[in-house]
Amino acid sequence: MLIPIKQNQISKLIPSVGTGGQFKYTLGDPRKILQRLIISSIGGVLNLLLFISQSSTQTENLWLLLCVIFFLYIIWGPILESSRKNIKYKKSKFFSLFDGYVSDIYKTERIESSREQSNRQGRLELIEKKRTWLVIELEDEDGYLDKISFPMENKHSLIRVGSNIRCIISSNYRNFEREISLTDAWLPDSNIWIGEYPYLLRPAFEEICYIYLK
Repeated sequence: MLIPIKQNQISKLIPSVGTGGQFKYTLGDPRKILQRLIISSIGGVLNLLLFISQSSTQTENLWLLLCVIFFLYIIWGPILESSRKNIKYKKSKFFSLFDGYVSDIYKTERIESSREQSNRQGRLELIEKKRTWLVIELEDEDGYLDKISFPMENKHSLIRVGSNIRCIISSNYRNFEREISLTDAWLPDSNIWIGEYPYLLRPAFEEICYIYLK
């Protein structure tokens, strides 16, 4: 079942500025955090040196500002990235609340990183770091909608075929027959949230589900 949602309601469900959960997601893994720290440190130090070497008050202020911006990159970088994701999603023309069920569940392996390492014989071996992802297929009375994939955790063992599932879908086509995008989803029977990126403000979404689907 698809229930149309107005743009002003979407703004309440998906904020323009990244939330704490979105910040945590876009902050990334330790490798990505290290990259941000390197960029922040190098950029900050270079601009600090330029600030110290300047004699003009105008250029001093500019280099000092750039110095602060780079040193705070580790903070504003993830906020900017999550805000851009939110704004991009909200550019769709049509939105609906989807109320359906889980039609299939299966696992898949994804390579998160890879590197070459010498073995005892001195030969290079490719070392891959894999992670198990869960794929959930969604349907309603009209048939198959789409699927959601996300890193598997222990709590996801509670998900069953036939479980009720709700999310927001968006498209530039009024009938939602193609080019649809899904947010993260809520399974009210087990009170579990699933999805790779946490688009929705969860208490607000649960409230809207209660209003429309009570």
